[in-house]
Amino acid sequence: MLKVAVFVSGRGSNLRAILNSSKLTKLINVKAVISNKAACQAFKIAEEYSISNFVVGQEENDISYNHLSEFLKSLEIDLVVLAGFLKMIPKDMITNFRNRIINIHPALLPSFGGKGMYGINVHKAVYNSSAQVSGVTVHFVDESYDTGKIIAQRCVDISDVDSPEEIAERVLSVEHELLPYVIQKFALSKIIVDNGRVKVLP
Repeated sequence: MLKVAVFVSGRGSNLRAILNSSKLTKLINVKAVISNKAACQAFKIAEEYSISNFVVGQEENDISYNHLSEFLKSLEIDLVVLAGFLKMIPKDMITNFRNRIINIHPALLPSFGGKGMYGINVHKAVYNSSAQVSGVTVHFVDESYDTGKIIAQRCVDISDVDSPEEIAERVLSVEHELLPYVIQKFALSKIIVDNGRVKVLP
């Protein structure tokens, strides 16, 4: 089974989508849920599924960012999933887990990405641009915000929306489909990097 660590900062709806996915039940083992917030709402979901949760930060009982790679290696983690994690990943962790860290972004990269572009900030920017479509991107994580190779994308029609919140709602439902799909492909070894492009095999 693919050993997975899920990093979260918010309520954890993508974490729940992963854990509820019938296609992933026999393919992955979520070994840890990690957050930068001690009071992270997603920890309640982890507890429902008897998954250990950990805080990464500066407090005495937290995991240090400097020791994050070692900690993940001690759990024998195969894939790191950023599911609404709002902090930059340490460079040594990106080196040690190259092409094994993925992030979900609530827009169609490379548009509407970068520092500060998360959550409703993204949807406000999309709305104010008068874009007629938005969507979801799952990509590899590299040393910069939202610039890693794109693995998969799904489009969402937003031509009739009246608010950024409507965009957020439509995009979130697609996030809950696309992220488990990509994790499934990882578990089946059907994601390859070839000639600088990512291919998802059928």
